[in-house]
Amino acid sequence: MSVPPISFNNTEFAFQYKSDKELKEARTLFGLMGNPLLVKLGTRLTPWAIKAKLPVKGLIRGTIFKQFAGGETLQQTAGVAKVLGKYNVDVILDYGVEGGEGGDAEYDQAATEFIKVIDYAATQPNIPFMSVKVTGLTRFALLEKLDELMHRKHGSLIKKYLAALEELSAEEREEWHQVRLRMMRVCEKAAESNIGMLVDAEETWIQDPVDALVMLMMDSFNKERVVIYNTVQHYRHDRLQFLKDCIDAAKERNFILGVKLVRGAYMEKERKRAEDKGYPSPIQPDKASSDRDFDSGVSLCIENLEKVSLLVASHNEHSNMLAVEKLRQLNIPPDHKHINFSQLYGMSDNITFNLAKAGCNVSKYLPFGPIEDVIPYLMRRAQENTSVKGQTGRELGLIQNELKRRRQS
Repeated sequence: MSVPPISFNNTEFAFQYKSDKELKEARTLFGLMGNPLLVKLGTRLTPWAIKAKLPVKGLIRGTIFKQFAGGETLQQTAGVAKVLGKYNVDVILDYGVEGGEGGDAEYDQAATEFIKVIDYAATQPNIPFMSVKVTGLTRFALLEKLDELMHRKHGSLIKKYLAALEELSAEEREEWHQVRLRMMRVCEKAAESNIGMLVDAEETWIQDPVDALVMLMMDSFNKERVVIYNTVQHYRHDRLQFLKDCIDAAKERNFILGVKLVRGAYMEKERKRAEDKGYPSPIQPDKASSDRDFDSGVSLCIENLEKVSLLVASHNEHSNMLAVEKLRQLNIPPDHKHINFSQLYGMSDNITFNLAKAGCNVSKYLPFGPIEDVIPYLMRRAQENTSVKGQTGRELGLIQNELKRRRQS
């Protein structure tokens, strides 16, 4: 079965799940997010207002939270998932709590929360994935130390990781052992429940131990089918080579590489840190380089689908279309179990719903949690829509086109 023609300009399919009222609310919100000054003010004042316990939750709940989040509890996500399911769109559940610097009890609790998400997802017809942050399971400083030690070693990722572990103190080794046990608990539950577990990417200065941990988990759990996925950020100039090395490792060790390809989320922070500390920036010199590597990564994964399960996590129309064209060229069906597409809930519906209509496996990334915990995520969405060139204008234009089409039909 070949992929039927797709147009990302088809607003009828893109917004079929939204009422006129919901579309108009989205138009107002994106209109406000098109104002950089307003967004700058809002992203500073909102977290402060929440901390100061000012009565702003109702306003947030009815606007930006409603647009980009699935609810405050797991059960509240059911309504959104059900609506999306009617249009063959799946859900990736993300418990939207940022990592802290708590103790073992807090990290054990985070693992328990991830397991609750898996248990819940397993009862739902269209929630095949959930998302995990390793920073929710351990101290940032411990990851940072391990990463620094790994950078002093030579050899493969796993060799560097094992050598670095030897240089931790006995206390730190025990602490890291507990991290591995937490990760193992969550992976075992995901495998048992047949839920895909997507491990988020982190900052470059803590990413190496995360990559090593995830690769070892894949080696254990991804033998017969894909359970664990790592995230590769192509705004880093070294990630295309890293992806090639991962594919080689999967072939050599005979496991299926699960990989979510993204452009990335920490660019400004990464550049500033490199400048402050006087080391070469890990970030691509320009957007064209990120785009080139991302698209090369997509093609490489699709060419190796027998050993790679790929999730194309992108709001870039060209990259999504490129993946579809690659499937056509290789005569791979759009619903092949090793190829998935994903966009954030509340954004790029023109991509999501048109891919789903064409028979592709598509999901929406759906964060949930108490409003005060999801605020950092929501503030990033507001900033992203302002800073990504043309994003807000594109969303607004599509919404206006659909409202016009509905008036005329």
